[in-house]
Amino acid sequence: MTVYFIGAGPGDPELITVKGQKLINHCPIILYAGSLVPREIFSAVENSAERIIDTASIDLGQIMAHIEDAHKDGKDVARVHSGDPSLYGAIGEQIRRLDELNIDFEIIPGVTAASASAAWLGKELTLSGVSQTVIMTRYEGKTPFPEGERLPALAASGATLAIHLGITRIHKVVEELIPHYGEDCPVAVCYRTSWPDQDKVTGTLKDIVAKVRAKKFTRTSLILVGHVLGTEEFRDSYLYDESKAHVYRPKVKGTKARSVDTALAHPTGKS
Repeated sequence: MTVYFIGAGPGDPELITVKGQKLINHCPIILYAGSLVPREIFSAVENSAERIIDTASIDLGQIMAHIEDAHKDGKDVARVHSGDPSLYGAIGEQIRRLDELNIDFEIIPGVTAASASAAWLGKELTLSGVSQTVIMTRYEGKTPFPEGERLPALAASGATLAIHLGITRIHKVVEELIPHYGEDCPVAVCYRTSWPDQDKVTGTLKDIVAKVRAKKFTRTSLILVGHVLGTEEFRDSYLYDESKAHVYRPKVKGTKARSVDTALAHPTGKS
């Protein structure tokens, strides 16, 4: 018997992985976070699965009781979470209890809200010379934060930020980011990305609070911040640069071809 922690993706039923869907179709017991995971994901097994249980209204102890019952019966469990279960999926405490019970588990990754939102915006979150780092974080609330991970400390890096669970404190987010990014830094706020009622708003740190309040976003929104969202001033990647050799393309226009071994040993062309 195995518990499969499956990432359902951000909301669109077609954004679940093939492996995740196959396991859902295989498992007789399905536990899913109904407030964040669309029921359509289980359409193929509505009449064949033994139990499909929405865990939105029950606590951890009750969830584990369902898993223990399945374990006694030797039945695999699909524990379905939104996005990627390893990111804000609250699976750590479930895994700890599974280890105590000697119950096997496996994690199946999923598409994150940040990835889906970037795709929806038509943006790359890492651009040469602008930002090569994406920080996924959340705004501090009830969950305690290590001192070095509070937003001002992260903002000092200048990296692209994907801020979860912070929409109700958007004004505080802006106050803490402006000293590091400037008022003109682009911002995008994506509400329920990939769901039928998805919505978004773009702006800058100077005007995003008013725009968010006009939209009346109060939950399930991702805040993306960074100059990658608004600049056209960036260098082409070396990956496809015709003048740059690498192991898969050792020949460079205008120069003699170097062997693959030489390119690996001296990637800058210096010996």
